[in-house]
Amino acid sequence: MDAQPTDGEREVWNQISAVLQDSESLLADLQAYKGAGQEIRDAIQNPNDIQLQEKAWNSVCPLVLRLKQFYEFSLRLEKALQSLLESLTCPPYTPTQHLEREQALAKEFAEILHFTLRFDELKMRNPAIQNDFSYYRRTINRNRINNMHIDIENEVNNEMANRMSLFYAEATPMLKTLSNATTHFVSENKTLPIENTTDCLSTMASVCKVMLETPEYRSRFTSENTLMFCMRVMVGVIILYDHVHPVGAFSKTSKIDMKGYIKVLKEQPPDTVEGLLNALRFTTKHLNDESTSKQIRAMLQ
Repeated sequence: MDAQPTDGEREVWNQISAVLQDSESLLADLQAYKGAGQEIRDAIQNPNDIQLQEKAWNSVCPLVLRLKQFYEFSLRLEKALQSLLESLTCPPYTPTQHLEREQALAKEFAEILHFTLRFDELKMRNPAIQNDFSYYRRTINRNRINNMHIDIENEVNNEMANRMSLFYAEATPMLKTLSNATTHFVSENKTLPIENTTDCLSTMASVCKVMLETPEYRSRFTSENTLMFCMRVMVGVIILYDHVHPVGAFSKTSKIDMKGYIKVLKEQPPDTVEGLLNALRFTTKHLNDESTSKQIRAMLQ
């Protein structure tokens, strides 16, 4: 669906649009991220060879600047999500009315989630990111390479490096950023009923599920991409729901039919959904609660 923003939505829509515009090139950068594994190994194995130390350092610095760009993008994404949630949950409309009235914003929300899950799938498969970054930090801290690290310190000071470390230590850093932003949004807006947010999320999840389960919708999916889009959005909103809802998504009393959602995912080719099932395993909050049924836990084993 190519929903056009109404005048009321335009300002927020433009803000999100600017963020989304940069998301594809960011994913391409992440996909192309090869890391400096070989250079780092050579440097570590030959600690007295200054040339190899310099070579590793010169390979790692541009990569760290790229990692900083990814991290800074997560901060923009966080702001974008806050604006979207404000628009999609404010009274007097119900979440369903909002999603119908502001389809252009709902679509942008879906696109943010789609980007987020793709980013995290790529990150999960790329151990070089954390290896490069920890080498960078060790080298800076060791100060062995005299005066060579001064330039980059202007770009990535110690505080920035600490924040980046925490970000990349997450299995799914972008999703974690969105979960925190959603939780923050709910706690900041005390007067807004929490259902406004959780119902918005559960409604979006069930729209995706219906599209994935219903043959006539399914047959309209022109490509594998549309299918993946739907699944990523579905998993993304479930995870946000699980972070925000007092009892989470896995409880019998939640509005999320967790068994149904997992079943839909399990019906897809395994290699396409492994990343999504991992997101449910590692980025949800309530999966391991006592109240989560054994059956659901077994489904995600």
